[in-house]
Amino acid sequence: MATVDITQDTLGQTIAENDIVLLDWWAEWCGPCKQFAPTYEAASEKHEDIVFGKVDTEDQQMLAASAQISSIPTLMAFREGILVFSQPGALPSSALDQVIDAVKGLDMDEVRAEVAKHSQDATDA
Repeated sequence: MATVDITQDTLGQTIAENDIVLLDWWAEWCGPCKQFAPTYEAASEKHEDIVFGKVDTEDQQMLAASAQISSIPTLMAFREGILVFSQPGALPSSALDQVIDAVKGLDMDEVRAEVAKHSQDATDA
């Protein structure tokens, strides 16, 4: 699967309707973003079971602000609608493969239990 452009209008539905979604937050003027783009594109061709989205932070400034993007490129991974990875910086293909393998290997029952625990802790505080 090739990469897909993600906007304010499509983000929620994309995350809700797909098991794994990776998001590359980028901008045209960003050198590291341009360096990372071919690596990200190649991974999208290799992992057809994952949605590889790209968010242009210049075009989607409000979306980038609401996601608290402060450095680009930033890579985010969602699994079953839960943000499970977020890290700024361009990754080499081997590191991107490690992230993808880790996201695929997550025990989502454990992740949901951890999210519930943190939500409860925040409520108790």
